[in-house]
Amino acid sequence: MKLLLVEDDKQNRDFLYKAFSEQGYTVDTAADGQQGLLLATCEDHDIIVLDRMLPKLDGIQVLAALRATGKTTPVLILSALDKVDDRVTGLKAGGDDYLIKPFAFSELAIRAENLIKRHTVQQPLSTQLSLANLHLDYANHKADVDNQTLSLQPKEFKLLRFLLEHPDKLVTRTLLFESVWEYHFDPGTNVIDVHIARLRKKLQELNALVCIETIRGVGYRLTKEQINAN
Repeated sequence: MKLLLVEDDKQNRDFLYKAFSEQGYTVDTAADGQQGLLLATCEDHDIIVLDRMLPKLDGIQVLAALRATGKTTPVLILSALDKVDDRVTGLKAGGDDYLIKPFAFSELAIRAENLIKRHTVQQPLSTQLSLANLHLDYANHKADVDNQTLSLQPKEFKLLRFLLEHPDKLVTRTLLFESVWEYHFDPGTNVIDVHIARLRKKLQELNALVCIETIRGVGYRLTKEQINAN
C-alpha cells in the first residue's frame, strides 16, 4: 500500500515515516503544502495523511485543490485545532477523517486502514500496468516483455513503475528524485541518467515496443515506440 504523508514538522514526519513503513506501507513524504499537492495530484496513493497547518499551502487549501482535480484518494487530516468548527471545515473541504493532535499511532494506523478498506471496496485498484508489449505487476514485483522476464534492480523497477503510471506524460527530474529516490533536493549527481540508460538497454534487449524519451534539462516521457509502415 502506498501512503503520502504531508507534515512540516521534521520530527513528526520522520517518526510517522518509520512507523508506517514498519506497517508495510510505501511512504512518500512532503514538508509543505505545495510539495504535497504536487505529489498528491501526480501520483496514485492508497491514502493521504495530511497535516492541517502547513507552509506555502495549508492543509485545507491542499485538500480543496486536490478534490477539484477529481482525485478521490481518502485523506486523513491531522490537526491540533480541536474545535467542532475546525473539524467540520476539514470534513467539508473533502477530508474523510479528522484526528486531533496529540494522538496515539495505533489509532492513526487503524483509522488509515479503515479508510483504505472502504475506498478499496468502492474502487478496486489494479496492481498491473501495461504499455505495448511491456507489462509490470507491482504486487508481485515482476516485469516482462512478451512474457520474457525483465530483470530489474529495485530502483530500476520503481523507476519503470513510475514511468508506467504516467504514460505519454512528461515526468520531471525533480519528481523522479522525490518519488523514486526520496530526495527532496537535487543531489547534483547523474543517478537518474545512469538508471534511465540501464533501463533503456534492458528494454531494448527484449525488444520492448516502448521508448523513454529525454526532454533535455527537464525530464523523461515513456511512450509506445513508433513503428514505420514502410
